[in-house]
Amino acid sequence: MTPAELSRTVLHAVRRAVDAGQLSVTPPERVVVTPPGPGGCGDYATNVALQLARPAGRTPLAVAEVLRPYLVGTDGITDVVVTGPGFLNFSLYDAAPVALVQEILRRGSRYGFVDGPRSGQAGQGRGGALIHCAHDVRAVVVMDAVARILRSQGVPVLTRCAGHPHPEWEHIFGAGVDSVGSSPTQGATVLRPVPAPADPLPLGRDAGRWALLHPAAHDRPLIGDEHLVQRESNPLFRVRYAHARSRALVRNAADLGFGPEPGPVTAAGAQSLLAALADHPRVLAAAARHHAPDRLARHLVTVADAALPLLPTVLPRGAEKPSAAHRARLALAEAAGTVLAGGLSLLGIDAPDHL
Repeated sequence: MTPAELSRTVLHAVRRAVDAGQLSVTPPERVVVTPPGPGGCGDYATNVALQLARPAGRTPLAVAEVLRPYLVGTDGITDVVVTGPGFLNFSLYDAAPVALVQEILRRGSRYGFVDGPRSGQAGQGRGGALIHCAHDVRAVVVMDAVARILRSQGVPVLTRCAGHPHPEWEHIFGAGVDSVGSSPTQGATVLRPVPAPADPLPLGRDAGRWALLHPAAHDRPLIGDEHLVQRESNPLFRVRYAHARSRALVRNAADLGFGPEPGPVTAAGAQSLLAALADHPRVLAAAARHHAPDRLARHLVTVADAALPLLPTVLPRGAEKPSAAHRARLALAEAAGTVLAGGLSLLGIDAPDHL
């Protein structure tokens, strides 16, 4: 069972409890599952009981106990434990990591995307999300990335800038706007990131956008050559290098006569990488909800740092024959590269196959 499938399973349990008259609430559009926090257990957890408690007129713990019987014994779930004030914690069958990799490879760069329109986002008007920003290069680039992420979550977006963006902002950074107006339209979300202390245009599109998007909106970005150096100290390099290495491994494996095949991976660090990959849909949803592309940028660094130790173990060494373990590690490496490429694309940054 993948995180997306688990989310749908929990949502179905809520609807069944409502239909049975055990809960008097409007079921949410989507349930978020994440790795358990402190005090949690199992593979994933959700706070849906805490979200439903107030409208249900019951305690979160009581809501969780109502939902638990609808989840215990469901295909793919081995155990459901209620912890803390009402968190539902799930233990899944060992096939869960395999299903996760299969889902990523099946969905490709759209893994974590929401199919179809979604309502309820902050700053959303009748036609979708309305976003307004100041006439500032960082604000325009941040707004462009926010719009990309929102659209990945099924939210139509209209962007508006307080002044006509300089042609270089669109020519170099690929950041355009839908309309221009000095005042925000009614219901618009206004983005006010801290301006860059120097002109980011000399960094070029990829490094320049990363420099503006990687820091949180309230942090002052660093604008310098540190974003261009190809070494481990540069987070953007680590992300793009991990992606390029994953693509090279797929090519090299093909030369050796084998390809990726999802399966159990016992290599050191594999669980950290699987957890980071499973967390990708939640990160996209949070980045959209909070209009914070920096959350996605930092998550990509987490994925890359978890993937890099695994990559040297993928291909056979010496006279070693390709085995099921090699195919499974290759599939996991390809899944990591897929998530990195998709995430960089949402930030408007290229993910080259060769560095």
